[in-house]
Amino acid sequence: MFKSLKEDIQTVFAKDPAVRSVAEVILCYPGLHALWLHRLAHFLWRHKLQLLARILSHINRFLTKIEIHPAAKIGRRFFIDHGAGVVIGETSEIGDDVLMYQGVVLGGTTLEKKKRHPTIGNNVIMGTGSVALGAITIGDGARIGSGSVVVKSVPPGSTVVGIPGRITADGLKPLSELDHGKLPDPVAEAIRLVLREQDKLEERLKMLESLNGLIVPKDELGDMRREVVKAFSQGGGI
Repeated sequence: MFKSLKEDIQTVFAKDPAVRSVAEVILCYPGLHALWLHRLAHFLWRHKLQLLARILSHINRFLTKIEIHPAAKIGRRFFIDHGAGVVIGETSEIGDDVLMYQGVVLGGTTLEKKKRHPTIGNNVIMGTGSVALGAITIGDGARIGSGSVVVKSVPPGSTVVGIPGRITADGLKPLSELDHGKLPDPVAEAIRLVLREQDKLEERLKMLESLNGLIVPKDELGDMRREVVKAFSQGGGI
């Protein structure tokens, strides 16, 4: 037991650069408190004391603003950073070395009493406000971008962004390489492609008009297009 508690404290040091001392970890990290209370609730649940487990889970939610169903299975070195608003459903399964930020939801999509919540592999990172719905599997080493909604299984090592979630990159990378401010933007990529094709068509049209002696009309949308490009450039897109 004490070995497990020590490992949990070491995990906080490993995954949060803001931590200063062991006392700070024990007293000031609701994600850690939620995990410890969940382990006790899960113990009660497995020993057929479901009502007591649900009561303890409810107390956990009141104290930490993190809701974890006592039946959910959670692996080692799990860390919830900040934590407020995290919801982990009844049939959720979480592997080892998983990192979740505030607002993450592992939700169900059916009222049937069966496996209906996600299975999260090892070394997965789920960004702020990301949502995984249904009995899907998020493979080992996957990275789910902030605000993404995942409704289909994700292969190991993939990076997922957007609503609905889209796979934008593959290949296993260390967790420390995840930069939430530099995730790829598939919407910006699509707009960039459309604008490039439009530039090519405009050049061809101007050439045809010039060959036929036609007057080339003023580009009335040019200013608007430049504003769009500027806005996406400032946001890290185009």
